[in-house]
Amino acid sequence: MTAPVASWVSEPGSLAQRLGQAFMAVRDETERRAASLSAEDQLVQSMPDASPAKWHRAHVTWFWEQFLLGDHAPGYTPYHPDYAYLFNSYYVSAGPRHGRAQRGHLTRPGADAVTAYRRHVDAAVLEFFSEADDAKLASLVPLLEVGFNHEQQHQELMLTDILHAFAQNPIPPAYDPSWTCPKPTISGERWLTLTEGIHTIGHSADSFHFDNEKPAHRALVGPVRLARNLVTNGEWLRFMAAGGYSSPTLWLMDGFAAAEREEWQAPGHWRQVDGEWQVMTLGGPRPVDPAAAVCHVSYYEADAFARWSGQHLPTEMEWEVAARAGALNDAFGIVWQWTRSSYSPYPGYRAIEGALGEYNGKFMVNQLVLRGSSLATPEGHSRITYRNFFYPHHRWQFTGLRLADYGI
Repeated sequence: MTAPVASWVSEPGSLAQRLGQAFMAVRDETERRAASLSAEDQLVQSMPDASPAKWHRAHVTWFWEQFLLGDHAPGYTPYHPDYAYLFNSYYVSAGPRHGRAQRGHLTRPGADAVTAYRRHVDAAVLEFFSEADDAKLASLVPLLEVGFNHEQQHQELMLTDILHAFAQNPIPPAYDPSWTCPKPTISGERWLTLTEGIHTIGHSADSFHFDNEKPAHRALVGPVRLARNLVTNGEWLRFMAAGGYSSPTLWLMDGFAAAEREEWQAPGHWRQVDGEWQVMTLGGPRPVDPAAAVCHVSYYEADAFARWSGQHLPTEMEWEVAARAGALNDAFGIVWQWTRSSYSPYPGYRAIEGALGEYNGKFMVNQLVLRGSSLATPEGHSRITYRNFFYPHHRWQFTGLRLADYGI
């Protein structure tokens, strides 16, 4: 993308022009990320938690068709009567849907048919923008911004999901042979000290945010020290050499059971070749760089590493206070960082009304919060109050960690 989608507010032109430019910017980025994938690449679903790239491209298109055109464009007829069933995800209020784990079975419609679907909906949305008056468009801005950010989330998932699929190949391909891993920053004092205090947590501005980031509220934070730097591969190799994966005293019970069941001996996408560790990346297999931030670790692994280090994982409130002060290196752009906070509603939380109320609130159980963003996160999609969330065994995402210390 040439500019963050959020910049549409300050761009010149009429409201319809600005929204159209923002819409096409996000739509073009989805296609750019899919451009190097073959039709076969776009069909593969390597596990139930992942989705085919073709499905991602179609699902975000269905989102615009369902919630913008279907609800607000008079006379619009869906492109295909079966696509709502095939490409709905978890919006129960919007109707029945194809099973998530079965998405890789959909050989039809093919990638070219999905491209035609996207072009049809893109044209219909731009026509709607050109015909609607400013009052109508202004009333729809909150929905449109959800749509922009929803598609950006799927852009990130497209990369994490195709990387997982490519990692299963015994002759592993590269998504982008020229891809290079961003180097973490190692600077300043090792620890940032947060003295005890009451801080505002959550989104309080008028800019875009998801409903799970509100309401802003006061929380007691500290005393605690947060690591300025991300945990590196070199530190993780020492954890592995010390028997970290085989020491049950370091692990939560469910975590050790998962490690044994899945035969974890290293982070996700790592493999030993001729006695040397390699990691599968978007650029293909590469030697593990000790200086790079460790990636593709589950909450269980992150928690075990913290315990082995004699430290802890931070809470999401501690992370937010430190990030707001600008005191964390690489808070954004390399790996999402696990916190030890459960994904639960903020005090006074209310989901938005309608089917879009299913977006976040119904997942607020049994998951952990991650903060920051990753190397796969689209430009303009990050903010300090963003709350990502995954189950504790998940590690196919670009997930890492930084440490917290309470011994002060």
